[in-house]
Amino acid sequence: MSPATPELISPRSPRVSAARRLAKRNFRGKERLFLAEGPQAVREAALHRAAGTATLVELFATPEAAERYADIIGAARAAGARLHLASEQVIEDVSTTVTPQGLVGICRFLDTPFEEILRARPRLVAVLAHVRDPGNAGTVLRCADAAGAEAVVLTDASVDLYNPKAVRASVGSLFHLPVAVGVPAERAVAGLRDAGVRILAADGAGDRDLDAELDHGTMGGPTAWVFGNEAWGLPEETRALADAVVRVPIHGKAESLNLATAAAVCLYASARAQRAVGGCRSVTES
Repeated sequence: MSPATPELISPRSPRVSAARRLAKRNFRGKERLFLAEGPQAVREAALHRAAGTATLVELFATPEAAERYADIIGAARAAGARLHLASEQVIEDVSTTVTPQGLVGICRFLDTPFEEILRARPRLVAVLAHVRDPGNAGTVLRCADAAGAEAVVLTDASVDLYNPKAVRASVGSLFHLPVAVGVPAERAVAGLRDAGVRILAADGAGDRDLDAELDHGTMGGPTAWVFGNEAWGLPEETRALADAVVRVPIHGKAESLNLATAAAVCLYASARAQRAVGGCRSVTES
């Protein structure tokens, strides 16, 4: 370890107590800070900048993790983050996972104003309306990132973007694309439509079939997919806002697809239609 390496932080330190409180939404909102756990999320946080400001502000790491992930420690220092060496007990106290990986970062909120997303004239957007499960929200965000979406919008009826489970489920994708939060569904749809984006609501009871939409060549333009609640889908008033309500066809005997799987199918269908010519990267990592 270098001479500049700090001493182990005490479990009774105010810094540890402050980090632990960020597991609760009201404290996150008050401080506008959230937790990022594990090497992938912390690495992305250390490299991320918003308006020229580093996203990662503090990092707790066990001595073993600091040695194993020396590149992440270097990136955190380069970002100006405060580094705390911590015992496994401290990491367990701060972490929200059952098996922490030795790294827990504290990050600034990084959501993007909805108007800024509209000004960018996005071609593919995922809108999460009434999505309440943080794991699903993070997974859809990851799918949107992988499919090449330019933005994700969480309505005011959806889960907190900075819920630790949502952050973990995004596997770093939270730091890759603009995300707007707290946008009413009506405003989200109206704004995107005014920006020239076609609004498709994904619903198992939709009157249009995704395969048919692809066959008819209607999927190549700018598109926003609206995804609903895990249990009861989209309410009628939200469905009515869309230009079309589209179902993913079930060719086998499965009763339905879960939210994240359906979102992946829909987003990739649009991505494929929009990239009718050209290649794509192969994804093999879990």
